[in-house]
Amino acid sequence: MATTEPTGGPWDDTALSRLRDWDPAWATLCATMTNDPWGSGVLPRKFVELVGVALNAACTNLNPDGTRRHIRAALAAGATRDEIAMILKMASVMALHSCSLGAPILLEEARAAGVAAAPRAEGPTPACDRMRAAGQWNVAWDPFFALDPQWTEEFMATGVGIYASKVFTPKEIELLSIAFDASYTHMYAPGTRRHIRGALAAGATVEEIMEVLKLCVAQGVQACNLGVPILDEELARAGRAETTR
Repeated sequence: MATTEPTGGPWDDTALSRLRDWDPAWATLCATMTNDPWGSGVLPRKFVELVGVALNAACTNLNPDGTRRHIRAALAAGATRDEIAMILKMASVMALHSCSLGAPILLEEARAAGVAAAPRAEGPTPACDRMRAAGQWNVAWDPFFALDPQWTEEFMATGVGIYASKVFTPKEIELLSIAFDASYTHMYAPGTRRHIRGALAAGATVEEIMEVLKLCVAQGVQACNLGVPILDEELARAGRAETTR
């Protein structure tokens, strides 16, 4: 069983404290639910904080306060500079999903309009070739490779440099990738399925994967972290001292 409200979690202390003043029953229920992954022991504390960094720093979120809070907590839990920097690199390259989504649509609509892409200069694509040979190529990348093989090569060389670094184990890479793709600011279903499949193949348990999904849900309290202090300030500015429940 999870411990009740362990130290840390996704909350800003000031926001949670003010919410307790306004609605102590709801604040306690929500804090207990969202803090569960920090006390359950299913994932190591350091990894929980690294997932927190990933969710906040992701290019689909870019939450500065949450990123700082979880970087600080990850360092306190023993994370290294290289581990946190790796998270930030992964958070950057997930933007590839713009092409995963858009390139197939572009090809379909171009065909429907009778428009052909201009021929691209041929050139070597060693990073793409290595990924195919290692069985790491995703067929969802075929459309944008067809449209711009050299740019795709540049991107894949960047990605290979991240995933070949050995900073994280294959299982950890897959769990982090699930967090990026399943995050409510992204919700990229093909990637979520692919990385859940990869995590299971790499030895992750169902409980560990569920814990990552719970961390994605806990991220929802960023709405309170953002809005409660603003509401408090605006109530004071308006001269409205409303009673608590």
